[in-house]
Amino acid sequence: MDNGKERLSFVIPCYNSQDTIRDVVAELKEEVRKRDGYEYEIILVCDGSKDRTWQVIAEMADADSRIVAVNFSKNFGQASALMYAYRESRGDIVINLDDDGQMPVESIYDLVDAIHEGYDVVFGRYDTIHQHGWRNIGSWINYRMERTMIGLPEGIRPSSFWAGRRFIIDEAAKYVGPYPYIAGLLLRVTKNLKNVPVKHRERASGQSGYSMRKLIRLWMNGFTAFSVMPLRAATVMGFAFAMIGIVFSVILVIRKLINPSMIVGYTSTIVALLIFGGIQMLMIGMLGEYVGRIYMSINGTPQSIIRDKIDRRDKGE
Repeated sequence: MDNGKERLSFVIPCYNSQDTIRDVVAELKEEVRKRDGYEYEIILVCDGSKDRTWQVIAEMADADSRIVAVNFSKNFGQASALMYAYRESRGDIVINLDDDGQMPVESIYDLVDAIHEGYDVVFGRYDTIHQHGWRNIGSWINYRMERTMIGLPEGIRPSSFWAGRRFIIDEAAKYVGPYPYIAGLLLRVTKNLKNVPVKHRERASGQSGYSMRKLIRLWMNGFTAFSVMPLRAATVMGFAFAMIGIVFSVILVIRKLINPSMIVGYTSTIVALLIFGGIQMLMIGMLGEYVGRIYMSINGTPQSIIRDKIDRRDKGE
């Protein structure tokens, strides 16, 4: 805290947001001033943007010592940008926002007030989400995965608009592996979570930086980095198919004994080979994904690499 005031840290990963990030920051600064008793900082991480996003956030950091601007050497992903911002943050409460202007900035104190009620992490929950239909499907799949794989409490809906206490952020930031998954990191620390209702805005300009490929990569991080349930499912599935194979073999032997002239069907043999072969390849691929990620972690693959950074908080100019 500074001068007895609680400090809020706003962390925003930025990707191709040259047309929106200025407005997001300006609105955020205006909203913070509506309530006394708080200091704040804004940490902007440019995640390998292909437009002028870095130049824009660098100009803002030069003009305001409460803004920190970081530029990655390439695109490492939103989760890696957030992890770096967590380590840079100094606030008592850290609030996560997106760079596209769809976050309800006017609701930041709803999150803060819920934290003060005693919750460790508070997620904004949208009544209606303004995004493409396939993104809604992807969000639903991600929610079911988090419920099944990493123990998300019943009734809690995570979102990218959320706030967490300092100790939660510090614990999450200790993870240095190349495949961070934010929800998994949070749930390793606490289950003291809450949703608060907020409104999701229409996108002001541009398109979402989340492609289907990135969503699949996100799911794989959740599958393989914070849960061994897929491997357990593979074991159960392998046992089940083995039992089916044994039963099927016994049936064929009995039928052959009863009717020695019976010709074993070519079609059934090919179908069985295709099914069991496909299942085996799927399980081998899943095991290979785990082994590959273990190798990448042992090999020291960096979570992020910093090209440029502007941080004038201690100077206070």
